[in-house]
Amino acid sequence: MHFSEHHFFPLVLPFLIALFALGAIVIALIEINILRYAYEKMGIGSRHVMTILVLSLFGSYVNIPVVEEWPGTVIAVNVGGAVIPVALSLYLLMKNRLYGPAIVAVAIVTVVTHWMAYPVRGVGIAVPVFVPPVAAAASALLLRWRAAPALAYIGGSLGTLLGADLLNLGIVQGLGAPVASIGGAGTFDGIFLTGILGVLLA
Repeated sequence: MHFSEHHFFPLVLPFLIALFALGAIVIALIEINILRYAYEKMGIGSRHVMTILVLSLFGSYVNIPVVEEWPGTVIAVNVGGAVIPVALSLYLLMKNRLYGPAIVAVAIVTVVTHWMAYPVRGVGIAVPVFVPPVAAAASALLLRWRAAPALAYIGGSLGTLLGADLLNLGIVQGLGAPVASIGGAGTFDGIFLTGILGVLLA
């Protein structure tokens, strides 16, 4: 049986849209459950998880200018990629009393991330996805395996901020980016994923 070009199936497009929407919802639910598990694994109460996720997501679009007269580039701090990870890291640091191990873990991830970071013209500094979290998880397991999830998040988040952004501020000016956002652009993904994957690996 042959169909001419005049035959069509009006239900195909709505069906495909519904199928893609359903797939997106399923993926989102899986990701949310994984993120909830990761936060709970490092000692964050379940009632606070969604608040942190929402603040991190929407905060990634908010940059707070801190230096506006730096030649050619505005220096800003990203809320979702810098402020929230730093605040959460300090909370975990004090809650678990990981002062010594945290210094070592942050130093290790800083060195690895700084070595792996690379400049992207017109954007800023980008970071590979998988190497920093592996470094964070490995150092956390070696230094304090009982508190490895929290230590992996601290080392991964702060180490990525230091190694990718702060230690590369000197070269950002020559990349042609109008705004150098600490914790923003490519490093938001790096910091967020480093923290979460570090916790899961630990």
